[in-house]
Amino acid sequence: MEEKLFHNENYWVSPYNYMDEVRSQFNLPKRVLFHDVTLRDGEQSPGVAFRAEDKVRIAKLLDELGVDRIEISLPAVSDEDKRATKEVVALGLKAKTFVLCRGMASDVENALECGVDGIILELPVGIPRLKYQFPTWTEDDVVEKASYWATFAKSKGLEVVLFPMDCTRARPEFFTRVLTEVGALPAIDGVSLVDTSGSLHPQAATYLVKQMKEITKKRIEVHTHTDFGMGVATSMAALTAGAEVVHVSVGGLGERSGNTPLDEAAISAKALYGLDSNIQFNKLYELSNEVLGISKFQIAPSKPVIGERAFTRESGMGVDLVKTQPLALFGVTPSFVGQEPKYVLGKKSGLASVVMKLDDLGMPQIDDEKKALVLNKIKTLSLEKRGLVSDEEFVAIVKEVN
Repeated sequence: MEEKLFHNENYWVSPYNYMDEVRSQFNLPKRVLFHDVTLRDGEQSPGVAFRAEDKVRIAKLLDELGVDRIEISLPAVSDEDKRATKEVVALGLKAKTFVLCRGMASDVENALECGVDGIILELPVGIPRLKYQFPTWTEDDVVEKASYWATFAKSKGLEVVLFPMDCTRARPEFFTRVLTEVGALPAIDGVSLVDTSGSLHPQAATYLVKQMKEITKKRIEVHTHTDFGMGVATSMAALTAGAEVVHVSVGGLGERSGNTPLDEAAISAKALYGLDSNIQFNKLYELSNEVLGISKFQIAPSKPVIGERAFTRESGMGVDLVKTQPLALFGVTPSFVGQEPKYVLGKKSGLASVVMKLDDLGMPQIDDEKKALVLNKIKTLSLEKRGLVSDEEFVAIVKEVN
């Protein structure tokens, strides 16, 4: 096992990830492809609404980042969505362009009119959807509609990805039938494992992907949500079983708890599993900030990879390593994903933090007794504020002590 696989200038992760005894259990693809759903599924976050110009701007950013496919819209939602789809297609991006299609004529016609490369052909398969959302549909209806529209779309030159909605909560026998009678059709280019409720655990994902590949002999994709916080884990498990495409959204935008975050999935595939992709990792932070700014969507400061405090340390123990050896503190070099390592002042700070802050602010060093006094005042103020101490407050404390 080469050390550079788990330890290099960009990341330092566990060597166990790369042990032959571990990786021999995997059926990893040669590369992982990323299908970005920010503009369609991500926009389904309550309160998020992209104008046509927003979708064009975000599509350009996603293309520059290196995603392989962009799901632009369900054109039937609005005339503006249809216009946005046409404008994105007209950009001539490197990324393929896709739209969501239900099993109906107007949706496929919209896709053809917009000139996209392919469709995500969505039909209900899960028991909850069929029982409560599509109560008049039978299982035969699903198979017939999926087969017909897949064949029709393919005959018109569209790439077709079968998207069996909520299939992780389907009657197992019915899902097997869908895979056999629809997924294996020559018209189908890929079949997605659609965990609509985010309720599939990683071990079940590996089982299902193996079954899907065996039955369909097609490219397997994984689309999952984070209702149980398992989106990335389930997606990575699917990759280990042979899936090749992961559906993601910027910052985890999406309904309820969101979709699998692009940033987390991309860095996990690379650092933890050694999978190559077209992602330009150093653009992740900047792109995410811009897209989330457009969407007005808030993420937790501690969110992995792109959170404002993902690479920030308050604790005084080893705080100097933030500058000198960031990989001693973080699994990923902050600059690799477009971030910078930071330290802040607060209740948990130590004397080293005081020394560093004096240097960073261009202030003269003070003797040990005064440093101790400054540190004590920092801790006191942090407790009083129930928060951090700003640079301005630090300067005032040092002046007071002096």
